[in-house]
Amino acid sequence: MSLQSLALIENWPVPTAAAGVVRVDGTVLGTHGPVGHRFPLASVTKPLAAYAVLVAYEEGAVELDEPAGPEGSTVRHLLAHTSGLAFDEHRVTAPPGERRLYSNAGFEQLGDHVAKATEIPFAEYLRQAVLEPLGMTATSLEGSPAKDGVSTVEDLLRFAAEVQAPRLLDPRTVAEAMTVQYPGTKGVLPGYGHQNPNDWGLGFEIRGGKSPHWTGSSSSPRTFGHFGQSGTFLWIDPDAHAACVALTDRAFGPWAVEAWPGFTDAVRAEL
Repeated sequence: MSLQSLALIENWPVPTAAAGVVRVDGTVLGTHGPVGHRFPLASVTKPLAAYAVLVAYEEGAVELDEPAGPEGSTVRHLLAHTSGLAFDEHRVTAPPGERRLYSNAGFEQLGDHVAKATEIPFAEYLRQAVLEPLGMTATSLEGSPAKDGVSTVEDLLRFAAEVQAPRLLDPRTVAEAMTVQYPGTKGVLPGYGHQNPNDWGLGFEIRGGKSPHWTGSSSSPRTFGHFGQSGTFLWIDPDAHAACVALTDRAFGPWAVEAWPGFTDAVRAEL
């Protein structure tokens, strides 16, 4: 079976695009475009990095509520963007747990924290803990755990299948990752302005009642995932029992704000 809706990426004003949908049981329902092409992920790197942090947690290398990052902050605060760190600078702008301050710096400190705890460079830890076991051979982390991943639709469909039916992690850990952390926390969703609340799990953004949003109007509030400034996204909708990946090589902007929700609604209608 192939989903006709995936062909809508042909209409996107981008040089290259690829997309795919995978079910809970790992069945790929359809793909479109060059699924083996390696795209810079930008912030779609974060769910991969978060998954590696959760493996480190299950291995006993780190605890979710141990100190990490700025004073008073924990691994959980860093994963949930509530450490108080600024967006792209290693400076504190709020007390931990108070506001949802989306932070690349927070994920960089997470990477350092895990590297120190495991005595393995974070990019290598991610490879051993997540990429290699899932057969994600075309994926690599080439710098910051916040934004420097490179991958393919093919590989990210493997990851999306894992998150839906975990083998590397206890399903309870993944359930926690897709549960709102620090409920009621306000903050800015990059590209979409102030959201109250700005729901987030452990490394995954949660749709909730956010409006406007990069997913579709038919996406369930339980939908979680991430989008990246390089024109990339990954969403998992538990109510649809499926996940969708789309990667492009054009920076996120008004074109994406316009194209993505309709695309997602078309995909969801076919599911």
